[in-house]
Amino acid sequence: MSETAVLIKPWYKTVTVLMACLVLLIVAWPFGTIGAGERGVLLRWGAVTGKVFDEGLYLRIPIADRVEVMDVRILKEQIEASAASKDLQSVTSIVALNFHIQPDRVASIYQDVGVDYKARLIDPVLQEAVKASTAKYTAEELITRRDEVREQIRAQVKEKIAARGIEVDDFNIVNFSFSPSFNEAIELKVTAEQSALAAKNKLEQIKFEAEQNVAQARGKAEAIRIESDALRSNPQVLQLRAIEKWDGQLPRVTGGATPMIDIKAITEK
Repeated sequence: MSETAVLIKPWYKTVTVLMACLVLLIVAWPFGTIGAGERGVLLRWGAVTGKVFDEGLYLRIPIADRVEVMDVRILKEQIEASAASKDLQSVTSIVALNFHIQPDRVASIYQDVGVDYKARLIDPVLQEAVKASTAKYTAEELITRRDEVREQIRAQVKEKIAARGIEVDDFNIVNFSFSPSFNEAIELKVTAEQSALAAKNKLEQIKFEAEQNVAQARGKAEAIRIESDALRSNPQVLQLRAIEKWDGQLPRVTGGATPMIDIKAITEK
């Protein structure tokens, strides 16, 4: 064996041992960290110990222990639910739930439900609550009483998931959608209501104009009555009106008599 081969063999063994130690150190690394808004569920040989690590650094037994991280911040789950209204209209609802896991319940949630608690727990509860509440209202009421429907669904969801250690922060109905036939019926109804309102406004306008005409006619009649009373009490008014209209010229053709206006009588009066 050459001298070079003798030198390479110990070097190769040293590198192999160092790499093996490094891999073992990585696998058996006893330290870890929990991020902000998270909790760590400690598992020993795969079993839930009940111990939960808060945010920051933690220490575990290498190989035997494993830490499952759970998010305790406010999360969002949005689903689409199909249901039937009280008047048997098909309704598709899109709802959104904001929730968070109670930090002291993460171990039991992981043990009972697992990390996929949205699909296993929250989604079925949302579907059931939407269907149950939708069936209590007509399709039109789902629109006009939307806030009431929202609060009813929220209360049902909160009651069912609170027992599991999940708190409801907010709930919203993002959208209601109905069948094309129902949408067409609503559109026709709105159009009819708008037409009725326009007709009512037109009628009110006609009534107002008629009342104005009546008031104007009454004013004219009152003016005529006052003028008639004045003529009866003072005949010279007729002569005054004639003077007001006279242009100062005598008529060129008369019937043999010259019309005279008693100016003196008017002025003395």
